[in-house]
Order: sequence, then structure tokens, then C-alpha cells
Amino acid sequence: MKGTNEQRAGLLSGIGAYGLWGVVPLFWPLLKPGGAIEILAHRMAWSLGVVGIALLVLRRWSWIGELVRQPKKLGLISVAAAVITVNWGLYIWSVNNGHVVEASLGYFINPLVTIAMGVLLLGERLRPAQWVAVGTGVAAVLVLAIGYGQPPWISLTLAFSFATYGLVKKKVNMGGLESLTAETAVLFVPALGYLLWLGARGESTFASEGPGHAVLLASTGIVTATPLVLFGAAAIRVPLSTLGLLQYLAPVFQFVLGILYFHEAMPPERWAGFALVWLALTLLTWDAFRTARRTRARAQAAAAQLAARPARRTPPAGDSASTSSGAAPRP
Repeated sequence: MKGTNEQRAGLLSGIGAYGLWGVVPLFWPLLKPGGAIEILAHRMAWSLGVVGIALLVLRRWSWIGELVRQPKKLGLISVAAAVITVNWGLYIWSVNNGHVVEASLGYFINPLVTIAMGVLLLGERLRPAQWVAVGTGVAAVLVLAIGYGQPPWISLTLAFSFATYGLVKKKVNMGGLESLTAETAVLFVPALGYLLWLGARGESTFASEGPGHAVLLASTGIVTATPLVLFGAAAIRVPLSTLGLLQYLAPVFQFVLGILYFHEAMPPERWAGFALVWLALTLLTWDAFRTARRTRARAQAAAAQLAARPARRTPPAGDSASTSSGAAPRP
């Protein structure tokens, strides 16, 4: 019963995390007339405060000293911080400038970009179905590029920046809360400096648009940290295959919001491109389940074969005839 409750809690946490990431396009327009860079700077600054409080409550500080003594890891953290800055900033700009559907496409094709980077940078080998999925994804980008008259730069930048972020995070190998704290600590000083510069020029909206606007800007830290905490709770309670499926909730929600709430256009060529992307993701999901099932079946077969092996019998201690003659113990 406890295991079932744990899995149910993990599933609900995962749905909550990806659901919040999926509906976050509703939040960023509330922060207008703040510009994308100002909103991003507030997000960086306030996120450090939120995760700092979380670490204080959980009393998880020991990793800081270890991190400071590892320059290579600090360098990777800085790279991750720079890459996620690009991702966050472009995403906020996209939502507030009528590109929600194109932004959702970036997170749809992110798994395909991650696989391609694994081949190009890590020398990973793909299964045939994965090659077909990647090829289908490339075809989707070509169709969209022809339809737009140019490559879908927003989608590609979001996908490649987040895939790069994931690759760096894998090398850093830190917990979600700890790594976010380290990244926001790196970003805090430039973010605060930019906000102070805006204030000195009289261009900051934090104080000029009323207390409600100031509260919304401050809440960007909670909006950033809450889904991450839920994701961390899900990651330790549900199988990786389940998390892999849940990750599509966010771009699905964003896509639906882009069409039904923000009323963005969906010409035929855009539908065709999205259809190819969804076909590629279906192939990836099918291949992942098939591979997991085969791996599980092989493990069960090996366990059954091991259990069926006759146990070796130890001869009685007084059986001197067999031991003195040098004969091997009988099975």
C-alpha cells in the first residue's frame, strides 16, 4: 500500500510540475509593461531568494563548500546559468510577443535535439526507430521553414538551449534544488545590477506600476521554483518512462493555449510541421516502451534461469572417502 501511495503521489507531483510549466504562458503577460529582460532579471533575483529559503528549511548547505572547491564544476554551473538565461529570456519574449505556438514547438522537438546531440557530442549509437524519428523531426523543421519563409528560429533556439542545459546538468550531477541555487547565485549579481541600472534611468516598472505589479514580479521566484520542487518529488517516485511521457504535457498545454486562448494562426504548413513532429515523438515513445519491455523480459528470463539451476551440494564432513580420493563433490 505504501508503494502504491508513493507512486500516486509521484504521479500527481509530475502532473503538477509539467502542468504548471504548461500554463505558465498565462502568467508572463500579467507582468507587462515590463520588458522581457526586466522580467528575466526579476526571475533570476527572486528565484535565489526562494531556493535559499527552501535550503534553509531543509538544512541542505553542505554541498556549497564542496562546490566551491571544484573549479571545473563551478565552470559548468556558469555555462548552465548562461544557457538557461537564453532559454528563459527568449521564452518570456516569445509568449509576450505572440509566439506561444512556436515556443511550444521548441519543447516538442527538444527530445529529438537531445538525441541528436547525444550522437554528435557523446558518440551514442541510435536504434533504427530513433534514426527514423530524428529524420522525421528534420523533415518537420524543413516543412516549417518553407511555410514560414525562414527556419523556426524561436523553436530551434529554445530546443537547442534546453538540450544543452540538460547535457551540462548531466555532467554537473547535482540535485535540482541545489543546482538551481548555484545557477541563480551566478545570475544574481548581473540581474540585480541590471535592475538597479533600470531604476537609475527611471525605466523600471517595479516601483512605477503599483504594488500589485511589484508583487507579481516578486512572485516570479515562486513560479520558477514550485514546478522544480514538484518535479524533484516525482523523479524519485515514478519510473523514468512515466516522466518521459509526462514531459509532453507542458508543450501540449502551451500549444492548446496558443491556439484557443491567444488565438494564434495555424496555417496548413504549420499543422503539417507539427504533425511530423508528433509522428517523430510517437516513434520515440513506442521505441522506448519496446526497448524497456525487452530489457525487462531478458532480466526476468535470466533470473528464472538462475533460479532453475541446481544448487551445488556440499559433502558431509565425515565423507573422507570422497575427499581423500580427490573426487569432486557430486552435484
